[in-house]
Amino acid sequence: MSLGFVVMIFRSGIFQLLVVSAPALVIALITGLIISIFQATTSIQEQTLTFVPKIAAILISLLFFGPWMMQMLVQYTLTLMYQIPNMVR
Repeated sequence: MSLGFVVMIFRSGIFQLLVVSAPALVIALITGLIISIFQATTSIQEQTLTFVPKIAAILISLLFFGPWMMQMLVQYTLTLMYQIPNMVR
């Protein structure tokens, strides 16, 4: 197994990690931004107000994007398993 092959595996793994986690992170970011704007305009400075909507938004996004995320991870895992003979050489 060459160094280039190892770098390719790590690069594709990090790319898959970024692609799969992006929808939940973007939705959490947008939800946090909306709540921050709401808190700034109403002068409500309750710290717990940010957590519940973010958790709810992330759970809804996981319900919506979960099958796609699972398909991406299964496809990546199968690709890695098919490359095992190339790793042994």
